[in-house]
Amino acid sequence: MTFDEAQGYAVLATLAAPLLAMLLLIFVPGANKMAARYVSLFFAAVMLGLSIYIFTAYQVSGPSFAAGEGLQMQLRWDWLENIGIFGKHGISLYLGVDGISATMALLTGIVAFAGTLAAWKLDYRTKDFFILFWMLVGGVYGTFFSLDLFFFFFFYELAVVPLYLLIGVWGSTRKEYGAMKLTLMLVAGSVLMWIAIFAVFREAGAQTFDMPTLWAAGRDGTLSPTFQKTFFPFFVVGCGVLAALWPFHTWSPDGHMAAPTSVSMVHAGVLMKLGAFGIIRLGIQMLPIGAEFWMPSLLVLGTVGALYGATAALTQRDFKLVSGYSSVSHMGYVLMGLATMNSIGVTGAVLQMFSHGVMTALVFLMIGALYDQAHTRDMKDFGGINKVMPLWVVFYALAGLANVGLPGLSGFTAEFHIFVGTFRTYPLFGGIAIFAAALAAAYMLRMFSMVFWGPFNPRWSTLKDLRPVEAIAAGLLLGAILFMGLWWAPFTDRIGATVILLPGVTG
Repeated sequence: MTFDEAQGYAVLATLAAPLLAMLLLIFVPGANKMAARYVSLFFAAVMLGLSIYIFTAYQVSGPSFAAGEGLQMQLRWDWLENIGIFGKHGISLYLGVDGISATMALLTGIVAFAGTLAAWKLDYRTKDFFILFWMLVGGVYGTFFSLDLFFFFFFYELAVVPLYLLIGVWGSTRKEYGAMKLTLMLVAGSVLMWIAIFAVFREAGAQTFDMPTLWAAGRDGTLSPTFQKTFFPFFVVGCGVLAALWPFHTWSPDGHMAAPTSVSMVHAGVLMKLGAFGIIRLGIQMLPIGAEFWMPSLLVLGTVGALYGATAALTQRDFKLVSGYSSVSHMGYVLMGLATMNSIGVTGAVLQMFSHGVMTALVFLMIGALYDQAHTRDMKDFGGINKVMPLWVVFYALAGLANVGLPGLSGFTAEFHIFVGTFRTYPLFGGIAIFAAALAAAYMLRMFSMVFWGPFNPRWSTLKDLRPVEAIAAGLLLGAILFMGLWWAPFTDRIGATVILLPGVTG
């Protein structure tokens, strides 16, 4: 066994942990809610530790880069081989990471642990909630780790399906509508992906779903230019629905508004990143000629999304709708960065995926902590909250400042790279992105003035500050925001070393 294969078992263990948590929770009596919480907390801690290990163990040089893919910690178990149309390695549980997926694994571990603490107070069908929650997290890890196209799609769907029940049963505020709209739109996007996956399988003629083999087919011309240009939009729109690609974003604010706190955290913090990750894996890496042809169109849609989301957030009164439209805007930045097809812009897109993930998870955690006591999310009902919830205000304010790109916080790290990359290739769109960032400052400062400061509303004199579990979760998320903001290198080294290997990406 090679050292890389031995490390591959860490990847397998990270994927297995949420699925094992599901199985153990099945045998926990439903009435024993504390047992369900402690089992979930234990596995969340295991996943966080393994995710940190995967991120730190990833090397930015060595044989994997000489091979041209940057894939490390690989492990393959054949599932279907030499059966009918499938040749050797027809379908395999093939796992591995590059600098992008290692960063996304770290994001998932942080947000899942914080989400577990956020759900600590959940009292209705606790066991059932955590079973579905870990199914979702298992699907997320599987998508980030899969190097087999069949299992990539399987885990992608496994991450999406539980959302319907998690929102429909434990949500609030038009929860049935939000859950159904989200499910229908995401399934529609998945249909486009499924069509393109089988088209690639047939056109490549490789008798395999092995993704590195299919990436090579895209680079060496086995997948013809016409084919790539035809099916690239299937992947981009199919994955882009989950990434809140304008105009297919409308499920996102409704879904955020209806979801319970911990689901909103994972939904906005991690799930939306699966869509952008899919554009990288299935679009840029598999169909590079199609990417080169269609990326200007993606740039336009991403720019519109960034501007539209910021404008819409500026007009909202509901905390969650502000954050929901803000997520649409920030995912627009991600798509803009990917569309630049230069190394600094694409690196910025992945940095934004991480930054937005931890920042928006912290925002939704704070919204949930307030809503649990006040039972309203209308910003105009509040005022002077800093007098009764000073710790809450500090965490929310720092998350909001990360949102607007304050230097020293993660948002600046990400947006700096995206703006530089966009100006390098498309200066006009870079200027529009800067304007969208100014709108972000406007809606965030508007919220600060309405809620944090001003005359105190005596209606809220009984509000209490963050509970210990909420403070611990918030501290973890804020630590990640500060870590990226103050020390870029661990992120930019890993992401940049992988991005420069992507086909079509210039220096």
